[in-house]
Amino acid sequence: MDYKQVLENLYDIIASEENDGAIATYIPELAKVDANNFGVCLLSTKNKEYGVGNWQTKFSIQSISKVLSLSIAYQIFGDKIWERVDVEPSGTPFNSLVQLESDAGIPRNPFMNSGAMVICDMLVSYYENPKEDFLAAIRELCSSSEIIYSEAVAKSEASVGYRNKALCNFIKSFGNIENEPEEVLDFYFHICAIEMSCQELSKVFMFLANPNFTTSKGTKVLNLSKTKRVNAIMQTCGFYDESGEFSFRVGLPGKSGVGGGIVAVYPGKYCITVWSPKLNEKGNSYRGMKFLEAFTTETEQSIF
Repeated sequence: MDYKQVLENLYDIIASEENDGAIATYIPELAKVDANNFGVCLLSTKNKEYGVGNWQTKFSIQSISKVLSLSIAYQIFGDKIWERVDVEPSGTPFNSLVQLESDAGIPRNPFMNSGAMVICDMLVSYYENPKEDFLAAIRELCSSSEIIYSEAVAKSEASVGYRNKALCNFIKSFGNIENEPEEVLDFYFHICAIEMSCQELSKVFMFLANPNFTTSKGTKVLNLSKTKRVNAIMQTCGFYDESGEFSFRVGLPGKSGVGGGIVAVYPGKYCITVWSPKLNEKGNSYRGMKFLEAFTTETEQSIF
């Protein structure tokens, strides 16, 4: 498969078409991003890398980081995490409070904001210095010391994060947040404010695509069983109330973020990252969704 040619052809086609949607202006710092940015990077399990467009430009990964926090927590705590967060699709927006009342403070899945906060609470309890220790773990995955938090984005999110504050306090009222909500929220806002490029994201997510992946220190991240389960949650819950649509059109496990990034994984073959800041009505990258559907259609490669 000539991935380079396919990527370049599809990129040119989609870049020439309308760039629909809107930037996530409800986070003031994200509103400053150039809406015309568009980048793609594919990294194969054979270590072949292909990039086009703004594939080396850093952007705010936002909710894509929830896969990383989940994976690290899963590595640390094992199946105990499922006592505090479920693995079911929600069918509701990413910041919904609706189901928490009926579910007694147990979030439907770890990729909803509420579920990610519970995972963050676990890591805050575990780490001596949560923000520093988590960033070190991500740098080890990517074999790069250049991964950083954007303090401007974290501060911007905190300044308007009223619903997230409500979610965290509501879960606390059920006893499913153990630490002080302010500390959990500060950690949560920071992990969402990590900046990476498509190139870096494709590298950092290779542990979900390559069964032989080891970190820069030579250690495994997750065993095959846990990797399967994280990929399964990405497949069913990675795009909130558009997860079924992504599965139907693209056919890969994936995760989106309101910074306009999407990471998708074909276990055993590749990891592909697309970034385009304009979002559709569900909060997923308009061009990213379009590109990945075209890519799996053109290559005839999906997990189905």
